[in-house]
Amino acid sequence: MKYIFLSFTFFLFLVSCNQKNEKTIFSKVELRTIYSDSISCRAISLYKEELWFAGNNGKYGVIDLNSEEKIFKGRIQNDSIFPEFRSIATTDNGTFLLSVANPALLYRISPDRKIVKAVYQEVNEKVFFDSMNFLNNEFGMAMGDPVDNCLNVILTQDGGNSWNKIVCENLPNVIEGEAAFAASNSNLIIKDNSIFLVSGGKKARCFVSNDKGKTWNVYETPIVQGEAMTGIFTADFYDENIGIIAGGNYEEQENNSKNKAITTDGGKTWNLVAEGSGFGYASCIQFIPNSNGNEIVCVGGTGIHYSSDRGESWKLLNDTKDLFTLRFQNDSIAYAAGKNKIVKLEFK
Repeated sequence: MKYIFLSFTFFLFLVSCNQKNEKTIFSKVELRTIYSDSISCRAISLYKEELWFAGNNGKYGVIDLNSEEKIFKGRIQNDSIFPEFRSIATTDNGTFLLSVANPALLYRISPDRKIVKAVYQEVNEKVFFDSMNFLNNEFGMAMGDPVDNCLNVILTQDGGNSWNKIVCENLPNVIEGEAAFAASNSNLIIKDNSIFLVSGGKKARCFVSNDKGKTWNVYETPIVQGEAMTGIFTADFYDENIGIIAGGNYEEQENNSKNKAITTDGGKTWNLVAEGSGFGYASCIQFIPNSNGNEIVCVGGTGIHYSSDRGESWKLLNDTKDLFTLRFQNDSIAYAAGKNKIVKLEFK
């Protein structure tokens, strides 16, 4: 009788563990607009209980996520230029906004929002920055289209106070017509000791550094490439090994062939998934937290799509096509931005 009781107790324990570890597969998403303005927004950053955003015409702001009503807005002007911001990052040292085209302007906004200071500027006809990310409060990196024969990469190791360019001698060469897309501030991903950069255009490749940008390897991907508006538009990594890239052909938004691929070895090899099914052109793709790298959400030209099996199959949850970028707050709530709005997404 004692053994029967122990066996039954162990059975209940296993059932309890399975219930706790079981992850709900989502079947729908509810969208609610929390901010409206005349703004094209491709850059958002979630930090503690705040959502920072930046867009065109020099506009930026922060939304208190507890109230969703307390909104601070600002606008940056440089001489006669109102920069177009498509990259953003937030740390304990402040919020960083990076503009795209010539002159490239990188600003630091102090944590109290009172000081806006330019910390980097680059003047070049070819300059066009695409993405920025921080590993921690001290180390950060930004990348852009080639100025010479390599991707344009700058980094900081002092919390964003100063930024230095990595010379082309220390970066892999690109081919003519290879660049990147400033679609959603998701061309540069930093996970622990690994940095991933992705390209598009004539080539669609993955650049990987495991020593904070000192040395690099570059790997081929099967994403459609060869034309100016093809390639990888967005990437995300769940950890140092599991990653996803997506994009396609911007001029053929419904085309869902060769536009999404998965890696499980840190970007060395990539396998196409959901060929001929799921979403078409992808603007931003993100892993859902606490999903073991199995659950993914994509926004772009064919709506909001969700996968629960690491990209093998996809479900259309909402057909809205005007969201450009997405970030998760937890494993069921995300925020997205796009044309003239920022929305809250609740997955159910």
